[in-house]
Order: sequence, then C-alpha cells, then structure tokens
Amino acid sequence: MSESIEKVECLIIGSGPAGYTAAIYAARADMKPVLYEGLQPGGQLTITTEVENYPGYPDGVQGPEMMELFKQQAVRLGADVRFGMVTSVEFKNGGPQKVIVDGTKEIEAETVIISTGASAKWLGIPSEQRLNGMGVSACAVCDGFFYRGQDVAIVGAGDTACEEATYLAKICSKVYMIVRKDEFRASKAMQNRVLNTPNIEVFFNSETDEILGDKGVEGVRVKNNVTGEFKEFPIKGFFVAIGHHPNTDIFKPYIETDEQGYIKTIPGSTYTNVEGVFCSGDAQDKIYRQAVTAAGSGCMAALDAERWLSSRKG
Repeated sequence: MSESIEKVECLIIGSGPAGYTAAIYAARADMKPVLYEGLQPGGQLTITTEVENYPGYPDGVQGPEMMELFKQQAVRLGADVRFGMVTSVEFKNGGPQKVIVDGTKEIEAETVIISTGASAKWLGIPSEQRLNGMGVSACAVCDGFFYRGQDVAIVGAGDTACEEATYLAKICSKVYMIVRKDEFRASKAMQNRVLNTPNIEVFFNSETDEILGDKGVEGVRVKNNVTGEFKEFPIKGFFVAIGHHPNTDIFKPYIETDEQGYIKTIPGSTYTNVEGVFCSGDAQDKIYRQAVTAAGSGCMAALDAERWLSSRKG
C-alpha cells in the first residue's frame, strides 16, 4: 500500500440515512467515527425528488437536501465524513478489521458498520434513466402518493411488484401492470389479489419499449413479445419493481448473507457473524427499505458497536 495504516475506533462504510445516522450516534458516543460515502454520497435518496413520509418535514423535503442535512449534522457532531470507496476488506472475529479504500489506503478499525445499501434493478432503457425522478421511480410506497387519482404503470411479476401494484390501486385511478412472461412469479395469494383488483390491468408477455414524455412521464409504449404488437397508453407515473441488488459483494467472503446477498444480522440487533462488524440499512433489510427504518437501524448499529467496544474494554 502507498500510505501508512490509519487506525480508527469506528469505521462506517456507506452513507444514506443509515450511515449518516450511525455517524451521528457514534460521534455523540465519542467513538470518533470515520465515514466513507461511497460512489453515491447520500445513497438512493439523492435520486429521489420530494420526500413527504419522513417525520419532521411537515412540508416535505427534496431527497438530496435531506441527505445533505443528515451529513451536516454528523459533521457538526464530530464525524469525519470522507469521499471514497471501500474496495476490499479482511474481517476477523474481534478485529482489528482491515479495510482498503480506493485500492490504496489501509485502515484498521476496531468496529465496522456496513451501511452500503441496496441498488434498485432497472430496465436499462434510455428513457427510464432520462425521466428518473421525473415520474420514474423504483419505490411505489415512497412516491405513489404523488400520483393520487392518476393513471400509472408498474413493471414486475414477483410478490413485491404485486404488493406495490395493489398499493397503487388504492390511491391511483388506473394501474397498468407489465409482466414479461405469461404468468406471475408471485405467490398465488398475491396473484389473486392483483387479478381481483378491478382498476389493475395486467399485460402479460409484454415489455416496456419506451417511456414517453419530455420533462415528465406522459405515457408508455408496450410491446407484446409474442405478437410483436405495440400499444401506447397515457400515464403520469412509471414504477419499476423488478428487484434490488444489495451492495454487499466485497463482504461475502467474511459476512453471512442470504441467497439474495442481503447481510444476515442477529434478530433484534445489527450484529453480523463477525464480532465487531455490524450492518444497518438496506444492505440487511429487504422488507421495508424506507429512509426512516434505515435511519433507525443506523442508530441501532452505533449503539451496538459502542456497547460491544465497552464490553471489550471492561
């Protein structure tokens, strides 16, 4: 390595609500936390526009602004927030934990809090990227409210897609559900819920050809992959529900994950299978995936790390 080894008491990997909240609590506990923000400082909320379901913001707040406020609070309390990406780790029970940043800088940490989040899977079409945050969303629970009484579309075939479609159906006039194959992947119960909801129309054997609109979503063009027929219909919101990928690959040689890659934590805590390594936020949560739950688990991780350190120091 080109630099000398830096030793820290608490290293937080990743930002967003979980990472910044962990930094706030760790700083208040005088753990002198060092936080590396990763490639997307602020996490998924930085590509979200209006946030109306986070407590304390009665008039709503823009996602990037909220994450900047989280960061400012962490810094004010003494957290050392740095831009950089953790590229490899070597974990062992009891530590110290070895972490490499940007392929060159080596850190030895007494405790590590993983807050790397999960990234939504996207369709990969240009209009999806261009209109992201302007009607295109990967979270119906987060953004569905903005399309109350309007027509929307959702892509996906699993339990999450069905659950989000039925959620949208309660607040939107019409929900078009686009399913690539001739059947759902969801459980029978979830399938029946969708099929028995009158304002959900399902397009099987269908793929999104283009999301229509200039400065916002105005419609969608769908292609039937059996007949080749195209169909367009007007919508105001377009939701992608084809899954998430937890950003946990570099930890897998040391940290137990489930079959989808989400880090396993001891129930009721943020402890992982490696002593001294904790996990918060969407890297371990595949159920709720909300900013407020991520922040709560960031608090838990800092408290768990503080107590674990105290127990070792006697």
